[in-house]
Order: sequence, then structure tokens, then C-alpha cells
Amino acid sequence: MSSRLPTPPSRRLHVLLTGATGYIASQLLPVFRERYELRLVDVRGENARGERVEGVEIADLVDAEDARLRALFQTIDAVVHLGYYRPPNLGVTGEGKRYVDERPNVDMAERVYRHALDAGVGRVVVASSNHAADWYERIVHPRQVEIIGPEHLPKSDNYYGWAKIAYEALGFTYASGAFGRKLGVVQVRIGAPREIEAAQFEGKPAAYKRDLGAYISQRDLQQLFVRSIEAERIEDEWDVPFQIFYGISNNTRAFWSIANARRVIGYAPEDDSEVRYATDIQRLLISPGNAGRVG
Repeated sequence: MSSRLPTPPSRRLHVLLTGATGYIASQLLPVFRERYELRLVDVRGENARGERVEGVEIADLVDAEDARLRALFQTIDAVVHLGYYRPPNLGVTGEGKRYVDERPNVDMAERVYRHALDAGVGRVVVASSNHAADWYERIVHPRQVEIIGPEHLPKSDNYYGWAKIAYEALGFTYASGAFGRKLGVVQVRIGAPREIEAAQFEGKPAAYKRDLGAYISQRDLQQLFVRSIEAERIEDEWDVPFQIFYGISNNTRAFWSIANARRVIGYAPEDDSEVRYATDIQRLLISPGNAGRVG
């Protein structure tokens, strides 16, 4: 667990967590259970290993009646939206994925924003993805540009990334006050939230360096989400309570900027993939005969 979590609020916040049996939820729940009164929601009660996740209410946020969703959002202070509809037999960004496969996820995000607004929820924190701007990797890795920040226009070359862009755009619409009040919205463009297995990158220095730059440890992921939920103010320079943060650790090889997360919510990541995986880096990238300059 992170040693840099903020002091807990004086009152335990009521947090609705969607996608509660998924991988990202499994990384967040240890600290969430300690800090918050939780309402957990997913389409199933077990995780990918078939293990029951305690406290999950079964609900399909795409197809559920509005009355069911209204009940879920009552008395909630903040929503963490991790829910994702995964089309069967398709990978995350596989060539077989089509517009219609991702459309349910956009519809689900819109329902989350709308019911949060109607229920008086203060903030919605959404699991976006680095894929909302993955096109830029074509130019950032060859050093045509040095770093990509949330201020860059989102650009993706696949439907998964397109859907994440749509989540973000919808979120800004709700944050703008167009529907009567400003809903606080944070989009976390999660990088690579798993431990990096060196064996998967033998003879693949470019892919290895990419994951080193995108890495986020569990404790940094927890800190980023907790601060996104609890930060008192997230307004931008135009007083719109909307932010996009890249979800990475303090990586030496980072190619996404986390400057605004540091500034706005005090994000202070503890880990650096260059240190955590120093032995593997020495073997795969630096030792004689391996192609891989630092950077």
C-alpha cells in the first residue's frame, strides 16, 4: 500500500465502484475497503479466476432499467467507473473489433454520468486508457516529439481508443454545467498496470522500453485513484471540474506527462520502473550485444 496516501476525509465517503470484479478493481479494493463505504456493482460476482468478490451487487449498467440505476446511485459521494463490456472472442485492440462492439461502452459511460448528475454525486472517476492517445506512439518513440500530455488532442487508431475518447468527451460535457450543475469528472488514462515479465520481451527491446515507460505499480495506481476521488478541487483554468491524468509511475522512461496530476491533486508516485526492474534492464537492454540505449 502507498505510504503517500492523503489523510482520509473526516467522514467515510460513500463510493460506487462499477466493474468491481475486474483486474483494476482488484488492485484498488484493498485500499478502498479501508477508506470508503462501498457499493460494488458488476455483471457477475466472481473474478476471472472464479473467486467470489465480497459484496458485489449484480447489475448490467447497459441494459438495466433506469429505476434500478437510480437506486444504485442514491447516497453516493463519488463513482469510480471501471465497468467494461468486452465483446466475446475479441482482444482489446484487435483488428476484428468494430464500432458496434465498443458502442455499448460509450452508452454505459453516458448512463453513469447522467445518473451521477441526477443523484447529486460530487465526482466521477473513470478508467480511461492510454489508448485514447495511442496514435502518438508512432511519433514519440522515434523522438519526433519528446512527451505527450493530456493537453494534446486525443488521437487513436483503433475502436477501443475511440471509445475512451468518447468517454472523455462526454465527461467534459457533464462537467461543463450544460445540464444544470457541474459534475466533477476525472479521466485516468491507465498505462501498463501489471508487473513486467522480462521473459515476454526477449529480443523485443522496443516493446520492453515501451512498457517500462507505461508502467504503474499497484500502490501508485491506488494513490492516483484515491487522490482523484478525494482532492478538494479539480477545476481547470476555466473553472470546469474536469481533468485527464496519465496513470503511470515516476518512470525514468516515461513518454506521457503526469505534471498536471502532480499539480492538481498532489500525485506523488513512489515507484520507477528503471529501479524496480534494474536487473532485467541490465540484461535485456544494456549488456553488450543487446540493442537498447537508455530512453
